[in-house]
Amino acid sequence: MTSLIFAPADAATRPLHLVSKDVLEDWREGLDARARAFVEASGFAATAGEVALLPDETGAVVAAAGGLGDATTRARKRFVVAELRGKLPEGSWAFRSELTGADLNEAALGWLLAGYVFGRYATVSALKAMLVAPEGVDAERLERIAAGEALTRDLINTPANDMGPDELEVAARVLAEAYGAELSVTTDAALKANFPMIHAVGRASPRAPRLIEMTWGSTGPHLTLVGKGVCFDTGGLNLKPGASMGLMKKDMGGAANVLGLAHMLMAGDTPIRLRVLIPAVENSVAGNAFRPGDILISRKGLTVEINNTDAEGRLVLADALALADESPTDLIISMATLTGAARVAVGPDLAPFYASFGDDAAALAAAADAVRDPVWRMPFWDPYEAMIEPGIADLDNAPKGGFAGSLTAALFLRRFVTETSRYMHFDVFGWNPSAEPGRPKGGVGQGIRALYEALPGMLKP
Repeated sequence: MTSLIFAPADAATRPLHLVSKDVLEDWREGLDARARAFVEASGFAATAGEVALLPDETGAVVAAAGGLGDATTRARKRFVVAELRGKLPEGSWAFRSELTGADLNEAALGWLLAGYVFGRYATVSALKAMLVAPEGVDAERLERIAAGEALTRDLINTPANDMGPDELEVAARVLAEAYGAELSVTTDAALKANFPMIHAVGRASPRAPRLIEMTWGSTGPHLTLVGKGVCFDTGGLNLKPGASMGLMKKDMGGAANVLGLAHMLMAGDTPIRLRVLIPAVENSVAGNAFRPGDILISRKGLTVEINNTDAEGRLVLADALALADESPTDLIISMATLTGAARVAVGPDLAPFYASFGDDAAALAAAADAVRDPVWRMPFWDPYEAMIEPGIADLDNAPKGGFAGSLTAALFLRRFVTETSRYMHFDVFGWNPSAEPGRPKGGVGQGIRALYEALPGMLKP
């Protein structure tokens, strides 16, 4: 069972000394003679992730020391404290350290995130070491952040046979019911008439495409989140190679991200009016699949030439963005596992984003640094607009040449946001290729903790 909450303090709570290399000698000198001798004999060097269990005279563990490494290590490695949790015996622990502010919050959140396990299909043991909420952190805030992140991870990690458009709708409905949000779903003839590109992308699958809409809140600024919900992507008639299909259960990572962020916002009773739009489809192969060379008419009226059916995410997002743009809103944010080009540019760990306003970008970047949720601003580069204009239609969904793939996709999406001045787009990966502290291999939220930190300031009434 995932353990993402803090423990109550009790008489059995033991101290966990967080020790960096630069204070190791001073910390060691502050111990009593017996403990100091034990630490010296154990060779504890405060290496990142290193643990020394400190016994009393009977041999019972009464305290522990956890290494934080040096400044270089901590700059390169997030959530160092998360690595300690799995090395400690069962029971409740309390930090003893000089960490404050963002460093203390990172340590406490990392501990919580280390408690995440995905145990739907196999028995996985949860970590039994628990943490008493450190003085100086907002425990409830960190718990709801961890819960939102866990929701995102669970949705991405669930394979497509159990996470299709139906199941994604159920996940949104459960979240809506938990916080009193309203949920509506557009399918079938209404979808075809009103969201033709969402319908076109999903019509070849026996699992019906749909647009999921959730609204919450009655006062405050308007925020609209749009998440790509391609529950599996074969590539369509431009069929992906088998090796490229292996991770396509994560192609709904944008939807998973916005639902995780929505959880954080609603659980924290954020004073906003929230709207979440998720085009949920499966891009499959059948006789009625949309084809290369087809020209689709979008909800906005723009025509789109299909030069690659594997560039489908921008199509479903475009119709949802058009809807978002039709009602007054202060900020639209789209999130999607959209392009391989973004991974080539910045790798799996950074979340590239595009912003129409520099102030929004600066606020997000500052928040990302504070909460160790790395993002990187990319440009809406106007000179590349011509690359998405094929001549035979208003837009090209897959410009030839292979250059600037993430930028041209972002420019494509921006064409559908014409009435709302503030627009941000995230081209995320949504997956950890290998396990890191607090972030096991598998699905992961990207950019949502940074957004949760930044949005109150960005959306001041």
